[in-house]
Amino acid sequence: MSATLHTPGMPGAGWLSGPALRWVAAGLVVFNGFFPALWILLTSLKSEAELVRKPLQYFPDKLTLANYLQAFTDQPLGLYLANSAAVALASTALSLLVSAMAAYAIARLNLRWRQTALTCIVASSMFPLVTLLVPIFETMRSLGLLNTYTALVLPYTVLNLPVCTLVLVSFFQSIPRDLENAAMIDGCTRLGALVRIVVPLAAPGVFTAGILAFVNAWDEFLLALSLNASAQMRTVPVGIALYQGEYSFPWPVISAALIVAIVPMAVLIALFQERVVGGLTQGGLKG
Repeated sequence: MSATLHTPGMPGAGWLSGPALRWVAAGLVVFNGFFPALWILLTSLKSEAELVRKPLQYFPDKLTLANYLQAFTDQPLGLYLANSAAVALASTALSLLVSAMAAYAIARLNLRWRQTALTCIVASSMFPLVTLLVPIFETMRSLGLLNTYTALVLPYTVLNLPVCTLVLVSFFQSIPRDLENAAMIDGCTRLGALVRIVVPLAAPGVFTAGILAFVNAWDEFLLALSLNASAQMRTVPVGIALYQGEYSFPWPVISAALIVAIVPMAVLIALFQERVVGGLTQGGLKG
């Protein structure tokens, strides 16, 4: 008869479970998330000679900011940043405006096909962007909107609507109806109740949806490359792709440009971290 090995008091076995294991898992997640950004930062501070040196050199012998200066002189990086900011801000504002009204209608009005509408919203977000590229391009060309901000703002708004609407629906459903009814009894319209009562109370969800929409618009590459071929209308992702030459890959300069592009997102997340995390958590619990 075989004996079962059971050594609960074995030295060194406790770290494999409980808080220690959770800390190890959290450390691996943090390392996996931050290592690529740290590697890009270190590369941006190296010279070309240090980058190709053998054996591999993780830290530069002497920090240099020349790559950042070259990133702004080789390409109009400032213009690309301004274009990305304009497109991302406009599409985010429009996405929040439309999705707030759509989410309110789904959450509050007695719509007969409400569940079907939610299903269609989820299904619409599952189409790969590459399958939508040709119809979007033809639509923008027929409207004469190519090489304009509008050519990107409108598609980005449509692409962001599903996720923004789903986030806001869960928050709007958690707000008591009595608050809106009291406001409407006092003479407020339903739209006024949405703007003055519902949206302020759902601020974490609004911030969460806004951050998601802004990041998606800031990082998008395929539509920006296809719809705005003009050099004056390029966004950051497209502009960074132009740093490489036919036979050369200036990785330190490209890394410097990437760091410059990452900084606005890092600042945005740092400023609204608590609201975004709270919005994602509350939305998941209440939805």
